[in-house]
Amino acid sequence: MPTRLTGAELARVWLRIARLGLALLVHVPLHYLFRLVRLPSPWPRLFLASAARIAGARVKRVGTPLKRDVFYVSNHLSWIDILALGGASGTAFVAKAEIGASPLVGWLASLNRTVYVKRENRMGVAEQINQLREALAETWAVTIFPEGTTTDGKSLLPFKTPMLRVLEPPPPGVMVQPVMLEYGTAAEDIAWIGQERGLNNAKRVLARKQRFRLRVHFLEPFDPRDFPGRKAIAAESRRRIEEALVRTLGHPLRPFRFAEDPIGYKAQAQGQG
Repeated sequence: MPTRLTGAELARVWLRIARLGLALLVHVPLHYLFRLVRLPSPWPRLFLASAARIAGARVKRVGTPLKRDVFYVSNHLSWIDILALGGASGTAFVAKAEIGASPLVGWLASLNRTVYVKRENRMGVAEQINQLREALAETWAVTIFPEGTTTDGKSLLPFKTPMLRVLEPPPPGVMVQPVMLEYGTAAEDIAWIGQERGLNNAKRVLARKQRFRLRVHFLEPFDPRDFPGRKAIAAESRRRIEEALVRTLGHPLRPFRFAEDPIGYKAQAQGQG
């Protein structure tokens, strides 16, 4: 059901949209100018960091991200993840095609060379892998969200492995670095879950009065050659993220309260989670 906003909340939404528009007017022309003269452009990263702040996130980087030749593997809660991770590391992304179809978020993600995938397009996996290899070669860092969807910050779904085929075998010198995103007490409110539409989620987040903490934990990297095959790489990444998430929460993870279907989510049977 669409969220109804008060007058004050609606004013905050439009104020933040105006600030995002101003940031675009500053960053995007500079980005294209750098691309025109074939210089590495820092502007997508700077814009994403600014956009995260405008959206209300107080992003803190924990740990040290590898700067190049790295494949980040992260848990996933929200579209804010892209802003925060991109701003903290300059990474490109692999995201589901629905994100790319979003008028604003999709365009912003595309500026950062996001590779979009369709989960139902199993015949196109080889093409998607080729796109991923090109992105890794061009940007030196690529992030995937192997859960395949967003969760609530207190759950962790099984990691899907098709996009990890790019690491079979690993490109020379490439490392894997797991990343754990932590939204603290705001996690369930920020998370894009259930049957909520993306536009409604963005409206809710932008309408919030309180800023929210987001810690981006860059965990210890590992050499994918030590874990041959995409399933072993996925399992090791998930193990490290789960350990970090449990340590942060102070209690075991709970089963996710929603089951994914082709459109969105549907509630699981009562009693689960």
